[in-house]
Amino acid sequence: MNYKELVEYMVKSLVDHPDQVEIQEVEGEKSTILELRVTKEDIGKVIGKHGRIARAIRTIINASATKSGKRVVLEILD
Repeated sequence: MNYKELVEYMVKSLVDHPDQVEIQEVEGEKSTILELRVTKEDIGKVIGKHGRIARAIRTIINASATKSGKRVVLEILD
């Protein structure tokens, strides 16, 4: 499972400018860090009210990563 593609698919369906979505993947031994960048207008759509959408995306990623024994961290950068 490619976590970068999973996050990219979910985020692009939420934002107004899907062509501006950038995800950098940083691999480690035990964990993978996904750095997500979107436009300033779309940052609220990705985070959601009280962080609910961001939390839901992180939950889906962690559920899919549990099988491989890795930890996946999503960082939303502005």
